[in-house]
Amino acid sequence: MKAVILAAGRGTRMRHLTDDRPKPMIDIGKQRILEKIIDSIHRAGIGRFVVVTGYHANLIEDHFGDGRAFGIQITYVRQPVLDGTGGALRVAQEAAGGEPFLLTFGDIITTPSNYPAILDHYRHTAYDALLGVNAMDDPCQGAAVYIDEKSQRVRKIIEKPPKGTSTTPWNNSGLFVFSPCVFEYVHRIPLSPRGEYELTDAIRLMIEDGRAVGALPLKGFWGDLATPEDVEQLRRLIEEDENILTNISQNRTGHS
Repeated sequence: MKAVILAAGRGTRMRHLTDDRPKPMIDIGKQRILEKIIDSIHRAGIGRFVVVTGYHANLIEDHFGDGRAFGIQITYVRQPVLDGTGGALRVAQEAAGGEPFLLTFGDIITTPSNYPAILDHYRHTAYDALLGVNAMDDPCQGAAVYIDEKSQRVRKIIEKPPKGTSTTPWNNSGLFVFSPCVFEYVHRIPLSPRGEYELTDAIRLMIEDGRAVGALPLKGFWGDLATPEDVEQLRRLIEEDENILTNISQNRTGHS
């Protein structure tokens, strides 16, 4: 299995931190965000990576090279127009190959044990897509995921629902395992009101087509590093406890 990491965006809410670098290359403690993600996935047993780059792509590509220095293999695909997560996955189709793959966003940090957990769960089910989800007071800044409690199938997913309207605590965590059939759907999605091709719209179309889409609650730490404040908070947590990202008894969440 390969891992696909979407790392093309600038991250405009990061303000000065991304003036001269893409968001995944911001330092958090002793590692960059993307280094931490790749290291955690590699420890889960995946050695082949597809990294989608765009904004300051050369900084990522020059740093990691072909991956041999990190004990892995990396293929890069550039997203020529930064038109959303669905658009980013679309350009990765050929490199991902015709087999199931792990997908994550290049700004999501989570407890490393969640990576082998979602891979193992996928291998023991017949899902076409498996979404990692995390509980939040209000998933209005991410995507609200409605789950059938008995079957753990996803019934509905809503991107950035208006604040206070969600009746589910589950948020799309940005960690997935997909079968290759997802590419049929990323080519069908329309532009969203934000002018982007949203991956959540591809998942919504899969659900409407009767595809098996499941959910797995993540354990431990989860953080969406969207702002300088998020980065600073995580740096402080790591300074206070360097094991914060390995201690699954912690259940803190960042902003979506």
